Amino acid sequence: MVPKPNEIPRQWHLMDAEGQILGRLATRVAVLIRGKHKPIFTPHLDCGDNVVVVNADKIQVTGTKMDTKIYQRYSGYPGGLKKEPLERLLHRRPTEVIRRAVIGMLPNGPLGNRVAKHLHIYAGAEHPHGPQLKSGKAKK
Repeated sequence: MVPKPNEIPRQWHLMDAEGQILGRLATRVAVLIRGKHKPIFTPHLDCGDNVVVVNADKIQVTGTKMDTKIYQRYSGYPGGLKKEPLERLLHRRPTEVIRRAVIGMLPNGPLGNRVAKHLHIYAGAEHPHGPQLKSGKAKK
């Protein structure tokens, strides 16, 4: 039986990124915001929970990724290819590194866009989602 969108229970999860490895944290977050941990998971519905990730600036990567991993974006114009190494992006916008890792694990299209709105990332330990966390689960 397929659940109706208003029958899907939603929880809030708090994840602390301090000292955690980027890819492993991203997979746990992707599973939670997609809803794959629930027994009522349906692939074509948004069954996921809200996830708040704090301390994004203290994330760790393994191996030589800090020097060799390159993030690219293209404006569509000639000469518009911008390349930025992980180390510089982590220093400039630490939330973007986690966001890109999680978004890459979600489905492409409208469902992935809707599910991605359940992700809230903050560079420090402070976040404005305190009251919601009292009713949900907090995870480390």
